[in-house]
Amino acid sequence: MIQSSYRPVTLLKNGHINTIYRTFFQKIDVDFKRHRLNLDDGDFLDLDRSTVNSNTVVVAIHGLEGSTKSTYIKALTHYLNLNRIDVLGLNLRGCSEENNKLYQSYHSGKTDDLDHVINYIEKTYSYTNIVLIGYSLGGNLILKYLGDGQYKISSLVKASITISVPCNLHESAIHMTKWFNKIYLERFLRTLKTKALKKLELYPNCGMSHQAITEIKNFKDFDDLYTAPAHGFKDAIDYWQKCSAKPFITSINTPSLLVTSMDDPFLPPSCFPHLEAKQNRNFFLELSTFGGHVGFNKSLENPTNFWLENRILKFINEIISTT
Repeated sequence: MIQSSYRPVTLLKNGHINTIYRTFFQKIDVDFKRHRLNLDDGDFLDLDRSTVNSNTVVVAIHGLEGSTKSTYIKALTHYLNLNRIDVLGLNLRGCSEENNKLYQSYHSGKTDDLDHVINYIEKTYSYTNIVLIGYSLGGNLILKYLGDGQYKISSLVKASITISVPCNLHESAIHMTKWFNKIYLERFLRTLKTKALKKLELYPNCGMSHQAITEIKNFKDFDDLYTAPAHGFKDAIDYWQKCSAKPFITSINTPSLLVTSMDDPFLPPSCFPHLEAKQNRNFFLELSTFGGHVGFNKSLENPTNFWLENRILKFINEIISTT
């Protein structure tokens, strides 16, 4: 357990305001160069890279329905580039403004795509250090990847930092149905339904129907209808149980930091892995009082709103300097 140094101004002590502030008020441009990684299953991943000739690269993974255009990914890239670290942003399947080719797409535990990207980096570039950084869903994916034992973790992967992770997918999905999350839930479901309708158009015998898609009201409905059958799970609960990061945290051997906040409107207390942090000397939990969901804005002055990126950089420097 790490005591957090995060102290926001009074207005940003509201978790909802902190959650949405950066999206609406912080504008950052990044000159990404895109590369398409073709996969053995016939699908593809779009990778966006911003380089400063570093020997360290951060693999950054967005959250649910995000992309490398998400403000938090651009802020991270901008800040790390200024501090001489390369960034490779991974757009999960179907998240790069182009539909992926297969019926399946992405989900909170689809770790094989991350493994493909790490193997690609090893074979293509000459980096000596890889750091994994994931936000929300992307963070869950990283923690599961590092702890579930399915893959041999490359020796180049020196550290991971995850932010606002729904470590218990079941409890988080239930929490998102609370009245105060209605606007967020509807925003997520709007794009998820649009993508599901496109899948139905391309795969008319997939088992979904137009009516079933339009009647989706929460994440359980969506995961029962699409995520679970498309990716080999029995139902939404089976998917959540098998893909939640929390049970895998104690098996993580890579130095890993999770930054999250108690006022995160998306996460109930069951998503905070207190016990797991105590049981694993490689896993560090920094739980702040405030911060919202992937917020951590410190003030209303945008030039000072890089507390999170500075915290990420500090952890990277602590780990890389000792290897």
